[in-house]
Amino acid sequence: MTPRVTFAVAARVLAQLRRDHRTVAMLIVLPALLVSLMWWMFHDSPGTFDRIGGPLLAVFPAIIMFVVTSVATLRERSSGTLSRLFTMPMAKLDFLLGYALAFALIAVVQALVVVSIALYLLDLNIQGDAWQLGVVAVLDGVLGAALGLFASAFAATEFQAVQMMPAVMIPQILLCGLLVPRDQLPTVLRAVSDVLPLSYAVDAVIGVANGNGLTTGTGSDALVVVAFVLAALGLGAATLKRRTA
Repeated sequence: MTPRVTFAVAARVLAQLRRDHRTVAMLIVLPALLVSLMWWMFHDSPGTFDRIGGPLLAVFPAIIMFVVTSVATLRERSSGTLSRLFTMPMAKLDFLLGYALAFALIAVVQALVVVSIALYLLDLNIQGDAWQLGVVAVLDGVLGAALGLFASAFAATEFQAVQMMPAVMIPQILLCGLLVPRDQLPTVLRAVSDVLPLSYAVDAVIGVANGNGLTTGTGSDALVVVAFVLAALGLGAATLKRRTA
Protein backbone atom coordinates (compact mmCIF):
# COMPACT_ATOMS: atom_id res chain seq x y z
CA MET A 1 0.00 0.00 0.00
CA THR A 2 1.28 3.47 -0.94
CA PRO A 3 -0.33 6.51 0.74
CA ARG A 4 0.38 8.72 -2.28
CA VAL A 5 -1.49 6.33 -4.58
CA THR A 6 -4.33 5.93 -2.09
CA PHE A 7 -4.84 9.69 -1.88
CA ALA A 8 -4.65 9.97 -5.66
CA VAL A 9 -7.46 7.40 -6.01
CA ALA A 10 -9.52 9.28 -3.41
CA ALA A 11 -9.01 12.56 -5.26
CA ARG A 12 -10.06 10.92 -8.53
CA VAL A 13 -13.27 9.53 -6.96
CA LEU A 14 -14.12 12.91 -5.43
CA ALA A 15 -13.56 14.61 -8.78
CA GLN A 16 -15.97 12.16 -10.42
CA LEU A 17 -18.57 12.73 -7.70
CA ARG A 18 -18.28 16.49 -8.06
CA ARG A 19 -19.48 16.14 -11.65
CA ASP A 20 -22.26 13.68 -10.72
CA HIS A 21 -24.78 15.93 -8.98
CA ARG A 22 -27.50 13.28 -8.78
CA THR A 23 -25.27 10.84 -6.92
CA VAL A 24 -24.11 13.55 -4.51
CA ALA A 25 -27.73 14.50 -3.85
CA MET A 26 -28.58 10.86 -3.23
CA LEU A 27 -25.72 10.47 -0.79
CA ILE A 28 -26.24 13.67 1.18
CA VAL A 29 -29.88 14.67 0.78
CA LEU A 30 -31.72 11.33 0.57
CA PRO A 31 -30.91 10.11 4.13
CA ALA A 32 -32.24 13.38 5.57
CA LEU A 33 -35.38 13.11 3.44
CA LEU A 34 -36.01 9.54 4.56
CA VAL A 35 -35.53 10.43 8.23
CA SER A 36 -37.89 13.38 7.76
CA LEU A 37 -40.47 11.08 6.17
CA MET A 38 -40.28 8.74 9.16
CA TRP A 39 -40.74 11.71 11.50
CA TRP A 40 -43.82 12.73 9.54
CA MET A 41 -45.23 9.21 9.64
CA PHE A 42 -44.97 9.03 13.44
CA HIS A 43 -45.75 12.68 14.14
CA ASP A 44 -49.03 11.71 15.86
CA SER A 45 -47.40 8.91 17.90
CA PRO A 46 -45.47 10.67 20.70
CA GLY A 47 -42.18 9.02 21.58
CA THR A 48 -42.05 6.71 18.56
CA PHE A 49 -39.69 8.85 16.51
CA ASP A 50 -37.44 9.36 19.55
CA ARG A 51 -37.18 5.56 19.80
CA ILE A 52 -36.45 4.79 16.15
CA GLY A 53 -34.89 8.07 15.03
CA GLY A 54 -31.44 7.19 16.35
CA PRO A 55 -31.24 3.78 14.66
CA LEU A 56 -32.45 5.34 11.42
CA LEU A 57 -29.33 7.55 11.46
CA ALA A 58 -27.33 4.33 11.15
CA VAL A 59 -29.57 2.39 8.78
CA PHE A 60 -30.35 4.90 6.01
CA PRO A 61 -26.77 6.18 5.41
CA ALA A 62 -25.41 2.61 5.41
CA ILE A 63 -27.96 1.43 2.84
CA ILE A 64 -27.40 4.35 0.48
CA MET A 65 -23.60 4.15 0.75
CA PHE A 66 -23.79 0.40 0.05
CA VAL A 67 -25.76 0.86 -3.16
CA VAL A 68 -23.65 3.72 -4.52
CA THR A 69 -20.23 2.19 -3.79
CA SER A 70 -21.12 -1.29 -5.04
CA VAL A 71 -22.42 0.09 -8.36
CA ALA A 72 -19.54 2.56 -8.74
CA THR A 73 -16.90 -0.13 -8.20
CA LEU A 74 -18.63 -2.52 -10.59
CA ARG A 75 -18.73 0.24 -13.21
CA GLU A 76 -14.96 0.68 -12.89
CA ARG A 77 -14.48 -3.02 -13.63
CA SER A 78 -17.03 -3.39 -16.43
CA SER A 79 -15.72 -0.33 -18.27
CA GLY A 80 -12.14 -1.61 -18.15
CA THR A 81 -11.00 1.40 -16.10
CA LEU A 82 -9.80 -0.83 -13.28
CA SER A 83 -7.63 -2.88 -15.62
CA ARG A 84 -6.00 0.30 -16.92
CA LEU A 85 -5.44 1.58 -13.39
CA PHE A 86 -3.69 -1.63 -12.42
CA THR A 87 -1.17 -1.19 -15.23
CA MET A 88 0.25 1.49 -12.95
CA PRO A 89 2.04 0.72 -9.65
CA MET A 90 -1.16 0.45 -7.63
CA ALA A 91 -2.18 -2.32 -5.24
CA LYS A 92 -5.76 -3.52 -4.87
CA LEU A 93 -5.77 -2.21 -1.31
CA ASP A 94 -4.74 1.24 -2.59
CA PHE A 95 -7.80 1.26 -4.84
CA LEU A 96 -10.22 0.17 -2.11
CA LEU A 97 -8.75 2.45 0.54
CA GLY A 98 -8.90 5.37 -1.87
CA TYR A 99 -12.57 4.68 -2.50
CA ALA A 100 -13.21 4.27 1.23
CA LEU A 101 -11.41 7.53 2.02
CA ALA A 102 -13.39 9.45 -0.59
CA PHE A 103 -16.70 8.11 0.66
CA ALA A 104 -15.63 8.70 4.26
CA LEU A 105 -15.34 12.40 3.41
CA ILE A 106 -18.80 12.25 1.85
CA ALA A 107 -20.02 10.47 4.99
CA VAL A 108 -18.84 13.40 7.12
CA VAL A 109 -20.99 15.82 5.12
CA GLN A 110 -23.83 13.31 5.08
CA ALA A 111 -23.71 12.92 8.86
CA LEU A 112 -23.58 16.69 9.44
CA VAL A 113 -26.70 17.17 7.34
CA VAL A 114 -28.81 14.29 8.61
CA VAL A 115 -27.88 14.65 12.29
CA SER A 116 -28.42 18.42 12.23
CA ILE A 117 -31.83 18.02 10.63
CA ALA A 118 -32.83 15.22 13.01
CA LEU A 119 -31.78 17.13 16.13
CA TYR A 120 -32.62 20.73 15.32
CA LEU A 121 -35.50 20.56 12.85
CA LEU A 122 -37.20 17.29 13.78
CA ASP A 123 -36.50 17.61 17.53
CA LEU A 124 -35.05 14.14 17.96
CA ASN A 125 -34.61 13.80 21.70
CA ILE A 126 -31.23 12.39 22.74
CA GLN A 127 -29.39 12.45 26.05
CA GLY A 128 -25.91 12.24 24.60
CA ASP A 129 -23.67 14.70 22.78
CA ALA A 130 -24.57 15.70 19.23
CA TRP A 131 -20.94 15.49 18.07
CA GLN A 132 -20.64 11.89 19.30
CA LEU A 133 -23.83 11.01 17.45
CA GLY A 134 -22.27 12.57 14.36
CA VAL A 135 -19.08 10.51 14.77
CA VAL A 136 -21.07 7.29 14.97
CA ALA A 137 -23.19 8.33 11.97
CA VAL A 138 -19.98 8.84 9.96
CA LEU A 139 -18.74 5.38 10.98
CA ASP A 140 -22.04 3.85 9.91
CA GLY A 141 -21.84 5.52 6.50
CA VAL A 142 -18.28 4.24 6.04
CA LEU A 143 -19.48 0.77 7.06
CA GLY A 144 -22.05 0.83 4.27
CA ALA A 145 -19.38 1.93 1.79
CA ALA A 146 -16.97 -0.82 2.89
CA LEU A 147 -19.66 -3.49 2.63
CA GLY A 148 -20.58 -2.18 -0.82
CA LEU A 149 -16.96 -2.38 -1.97
CA PHE A 150 -16.72 -5.96 -0.71
CA ALA A 151 -20.06 -7.07 -2.18
CA SER A 152 -19.23 -5.65 -5.61
CA ALA A 153 -16.63 -8.38 -6.06
CA PHE A 154 -19.44 -10.94 -6.36
CA ALA A 155 -21.46 -9.09 -9.01
CA ALA A 156 -20.93 -9.22 -12.78
CA THR A 157 -23.24 -6.37 -13.77
CA GLU A 158 -24.52 -3.16 -12.21
CA PHE A 159 -27.96 -4.77 -11.93
CA GLN A 160 -26.46 -7.63 -9.94
CA ALA A 161 -24.69 -5.11 -7.72
CA VAL A 162 -28.05 -3.52 -6.91
CA GLN A 163 -29.49 -6.98 -6.25
CA MET A 164 -26.84 -7.51 -3.60
CA MET A 165 -28.48 -4.82 -1.47
CA PRO A 166 -31.52 -6.85 -0.37
CA ALA A 167 -29.40 -9.96 0.10
CA VAL A 168 -26.82 -8.21 2.28
CA MET A 169 -28.68 -5.34 3.94
CA ILE A 170 -32.32 -6.36 4.45
CA PRO A 171 -31.52 -9.24 6.87
CA GLN A 172 -29.37 -6.82 8.84
CA ILE A 173 -32.17 -4.23 8.93
CA LEU A 174 -34.60 -6.84 10.25
CA LEU A 175 -32.24 -8.10 12.96
CA CYS A 176 -30.32 -4.94 13.97
CA GLY A 177 -32.79 -3.85 16.67
CA LEU A 178 -34.67 -1.28 14.60
CA LEU A 179 -37.95 -3.22 14.57
CA VAL A 180 -37.54 -5.44 17.65
CA PRO A 181 -34.95 -4.96 20.42
CA ARG A 182 -32.21 -7.53 19.88
CA ASP A 183 -32.54 -8.95 23.38
CA GLN A 184 -36.16 -9.84 22.53
CA LEU A 185 -35.31 -11.81 19.40
CA PRO A 186 -35.55 -15.62 19.39
CA THR A 187 -32.31 -17.25 20.49
CA VAL A 188 -31.16 -18.29 17.02
CA LEU A 189 -31.94 -14.90 15.48
CA ARG A 190 -30.20 -13.14 18.37
CA ALA A 191 -27.10 -15.24 17.68
CA VAL A 192 -27.27 -14.28 13.99
CA SER A 193 -27.69 -10.60 14.85
CA ASP A 194 -24.57 -10.78 17.02
CA VAL A 195 -22.39 -11.36 13.95
CA LEU A 196 -23.98 -8.71 11.71
CA PRO A 197 -22.17 -5.36 11.44
CA LEU A 198 -25.31 -3.21 11.29
CA SER A 199 -26.33 -4.53 14.73
CA TYR A 200 -23.30 -2.87 16.28
CA ALA A 201 -23.83 0.28 14.23
CA VAL A 202 -27.36 0.60 15.61
CA ASP A 203 -26.21 -0.29 19.13
CA ALA A 204 -23.61 2.48 18.97
CA VAL A 205 -26.20 5.07 17.89
CA ILE A 206 -28.66 3.93 20.55
CA GLY A 207 -25.93 4.06 23.17
CA VAL A 208 -25.00 7.64 22.31
CA ALA A 209 -28.66 8.66 22.14
CA ASN A 210 -29.18 7.21 25.63
CA GLY A 211 -26.31 9.24 27.03
CA ASN A 212 -23.57 6.60 26.99
CA GLY A 213 -20.43 8.24 25.66
CA LEU A 214 -17.87 6.72 23.34
CA THR A 215 -15.61 6.09 26.35
CA THR A 216 -18.13 3.58 27.76
CA GLY A 217 -19.73 0.46 26.25
CA THR A 218 -20.82 2.46 23.24
CA GLY A 219 -17.15 2.89 22.36
CA SER A 220 -16.83 -0.91 22.15
CA ASP A 221 -19.69 -1.05 19.66
CA ALA A 222 -18.04 1.68 17.59
CA LEU A 223 -14.74 -0.23 17.61
CA VAL A 224 -16.54 -3.35 16.39
CA VAL A 225 -17.92 -1.27 13.51
CA VAL A 226 -14.37 -0.12 12.70
CA ALA A 227 -13.22 -3.76 12.78
CA PHE A 228 -15.95 -4.74 10.32
CA VAL A 229 -14.91 -1.86 8.03
CA LEU A 230 -11.28 -3.00 8.03
CA ALA A 231 -12.27 -6.64 7.52
CA ALA A 232 -14.55 -5.75 4.59
CA LEU A 233 -11.78 -3.73 2.95
CA GLY A 234 -9.24 -6.49 3.49
CA LEU A 235 -11.54 -9.18 2.07
CA GLY A 236 -12.48 -6.83 -0.75
CA ALA A 237 -8.83 -6.43 -1.69
CA ALA A 238 -8.38 -10.21 -1.65
CA THR A 239 -11.39 -10.85 -3.92
CA LEU A 240 -11.29 -7.79 -6.20
CA LYS A 241 -11.30 -8.63 -9.90
CA ARG A 242 -9.66 -6.33 -12.42
CA ARG A 243 -12.33 -6.89 -15.05
CA THR A 244 -15.85 -8.28 -15.10
CA ALA A 245 -15.97 -11.59 -16.91
